[in-house]
Amino acid sequence: MKTLIKNGYIVSMVSDVQKADVLIEDDRIALIGHADESTADKVIDATDKVVMPGLINSHTHVAMSLFRGYSDDEFTLKDWLEKRMWPIEDKFDRDIVYHASLLSCVEMIKSGTTTFNDMYFFEDATAEAVEKIGMRAILSRCIIGEGEQAAERTKEAEELYQSYHNKAEGRIKICVALHAPNTCPPDTIKRGIELADRLGTPIHIHYLETKSEMDYVQETYGTSVTEYLKKCGLFQYHTMLAHGVQINDQDISILKDVSGGVVYNPISNLKLGSGFADVVKLMQHGITVALGTDGQGSTNTLDMFEEMKLAAYLQKGIYHDPTVISSRDVLKMATLEGAKILGMDSELGTLEVGKKADMIIIGLKQPHLNPIHQIEALLAYSVNGADVETSIIDGKVVMENRVITGINEQEIIDTANRLKRSLF
Repeated sequence: MKTLIKNGYIVSMVSDVQKADVLIEDDRIALIGHADESTADKVIDATDKVVMPGLINSHTHVAMSLFRGYSDDEFTLKDWLEKRMWPIEDKFDRDIVYHASLLSCVEMIKSGTTTFNDMYFFEDATAEAVEKIGMRAILSRCIIGEGEQAAERTKEAEELYQSYHNKAEGRIKICVALHAPNTCPPDTIKRGIELADRLGTPIHIHYLETKSEMDYVQETYGTSVTEYLKKCGLFQYHTMLAHGVQINDQDISILKDVSGGVVYNPISNLKLGSGFADVVKLMQHGITVALGTDGQGSTNTLDMFEEMKLAAYLQKGIYHDPTVISSRDVLKMATLEGAKILGMDSELGTLEVGKKADMIIIGLKQPHLNPIHQIEALLAYSVNGADVETSIIDGKVVMENRVITGINEQEIIDTANRLKRSLF
């Protein structure tokens, strides 16, 4: 199958914006330049439109879509989890997770995300939602607690890998997830590390999200969070560190030599009052920084364009310097840097010949996108998820003219509302 995207503004993330065609053969980019329409099975006219890599949401919990708008503005993170989230999650079953994940997949595709990195439970149900809708994902059964509970979670994590790794034509990958330093004692962390070592996967973990996490680890283990994880052996592996709100200079001295990086979740971190990561300092020390949304219970939407805006504005405000971070920087966080943190930058994150054909098309005729001066600035600061017209994943058009193929979107929304009524 050959798909030709004609005459678009190509934002490749590796070169300047250019007007060109993109030819897709099967699941790969075959050409960026000029192509004859007669060679293609399908032609998409991208005149006055941007063609760019699909966005990568590097940290989320997509089955939390049912928590959108629930218990806003009431608690700090610890109390919010213990008093609001976890009691409801105890009622979740596989069917609930499937339908909640399906709703999130629709939301992500319609706002430009083509790949996401998820940790939760009943992840086999999330895998089925991913396969049905045609997305790309890294999934992990979250390991938490100690003793028999941790052993059971570790067993479930390995079963998930055996059942779903490289499924859906290779679009689904499985990794190992540890919940957090303050919820995983040393034996549990070592269980997760041993599993990741045996399976050859990255490790996904919440990290330095709150001051209470720091205080707990210091009081319990007599050390900082980063030193604790280093002593456990975590940083010998490719590690995806979600949040990093409380990172200091001592942490940076360790992290700069670690494979992986930090996933910045600005909306969730601010909404929960956790703070914000000093992304500029991390970047200055060569630490890879990507963007994530977290789950909708704290971030409310999975729109990565909104995360980009806040990611940039926060750093400019912290440093009192509008030049300290650029539109290209935050676009890279949502594309190439996300691919690096996921360990997938040889395949994803840029538009280059030979890479996977994961891309989105954005129309530029809306009033809020005109007049046009700089395309990359427009994408970072003016575009929102609703401006995405077409999404292509693995060479397949999964959404065209904002209609996702092969699903009944209203039925998915109605099911989510029915589940909300039964749970809450």
